[in-house]
Amino acid sequence: MTETRVHAFTDDALGEDDAVAISARIASGEVSPREVVEAAVARTQRVDEVLNAVTYPAYEWARNAAPASGPLSGVPTFLKDNTDVAGMPTGFGTAAFRARPATKNGPFTAQFLGTGLTVLGKSRLPEFGFNASTEFAEGDPTRNPWHTEYSSGASSGGAAALVASGAVPIAHANDGGGSIRIPAACCGLVGLKPSRGRFIDGDQARTMPINLIGEGVVTRSVRDTAAFFAAAEKYRPAPNLPPVGDVEGPSGRTLRVGLLLESVSGATTCPETRAAVEDTAAMLEKLGHHVEPIPLPVDAGFVRDFTRYWGMLSFLVGRFGRFVIDRDFDASKMDNLSRGLHDLYQRELHRTPTTLYRLSRVRRAYAAAFARHDLILSPVLAHVTPKLGHLSPTLPFDELLERLQQYVAFTPLNNVSGGPAISLPMGAAGEGLPIGVQFSAAVGDERSLLDVAYALEQERPFRRIQD
Repeated sequence: MTETRVHAFTDDALGEDDAVAISARIASGEVSPREVVEAAVARTQRVDEVLNAVTYPAYEWARNAAPASGPLSGVPTFLKDNTDVAGMPTGFGTAAFRARPATKNGPFTAQFLGTGLTVLGKSRLPEFGFNASTEFAEGDPTRNPWHTEYSSGASSGGAAALVASGAVPIAHANDGGGSIRIPAACCGLVGLKPSRGRFIDGDQARTMPINLIGEGVVTRSVRDTAAFFAAAEKYRPAPNLPPVGDVEGPSGRTLRVGLLLESVSGATTCPETRAAVEDTAAMLEKLGHHVEPIPLPVDAGFVRDFTRYWGMLSFLVGRFGRFVIDRDFDASKMDNLSRGLHDLYQRELHRTPTTLYRLSRVRRAYAAAFARHDLILSPVLAHVTPKLGHLSPTLPFDELLERLQQYVAFTPLNNVSGGPAISLPMGAAGEGLPIGVQFSAAVGDERSLLDVAYALEQERPFRRIQD
């Protein structure tokens, strides 16, 4: 491929605006919802020839649908292809069955649509969201718009590619081990994984012994993420968490920030990623915040337990897919990663009770880490996004698992603990690829994450792909 950076920004109804600006222009009558949809469809069709980020286009549905009411009314978006929308198939990124149109919306879909967003279709994910790169055993991968030879991350890799390229300003993502934050880091976006219970759980989350999955979005601006959280909260406030409310800028309060540069997995943080985190720490100090190194809140046993739990999820999909997903589900068509995780868990099935017990106690260790600190700053990933093929599901399982453990080294703790975390695009690597840094907060404290995100975005505006 000769063209390595791909974007859709042009002089149309979307312009260079974020979701908040587009919704304001629709509300004022400057542009119509139909004009915005047509611009987003044209952009998506143009970039998706290269990016391969859309798995199910629903453009006619979007053209004919009346704009939903809500704070983000008429803003175009995509839903990730592990979430049901009535009339659209849900394929989970797998070849193990042929998806049929869903008969009804999924539990979270109503809350998502309640913000007013207009869905243009479904975005791609790797098989069942198990991989950290949106690549497939057969067929083309989803490509990173900043450099098309590189991964867009996963599992919300299709969503991130569409938002980063300018096809849409905001897209649905969900996160069971880093799947909002990882693609946000790879594609230069804002990605906030919420506290457990912040939004309505999807069907997958409701069946997990320990719910790892948080719903959310990827965006190009902090205010779009804040606006989505506020809009979703207006639809249904979280019953057992403090409200996030309308967060419209930094509060100016001084924050105590713990600094982590090395992960519990023992993976070496690459020099470019380390530099981005250290630079962010220096910027925080300049802004008046207090930053100090802290010890890891969990030990190396966490990696073994999380990997075993990850394997359990694949085992359950393989064993019960024809009962809970589709009657024609064929586990033999699952990819090398899914089958390898299944086999890993099967060998260690007898350790399930102790694994679940130890993972259930992680939330206490996580909470203790915030006894003296408001936030924890760390990398999102141990190294910059790799070239496509490095995490291909066609690789031998043991080799792929080792590569994943050396890459996805910081994000899973928040999924097990239920704590919120945000990825912010604070650095750049060779080839112009973005580097994300992660801030974590105590359960229920998304406000502090948005607070620091606004401050950093104001201090150093995020890079734009079109520049």
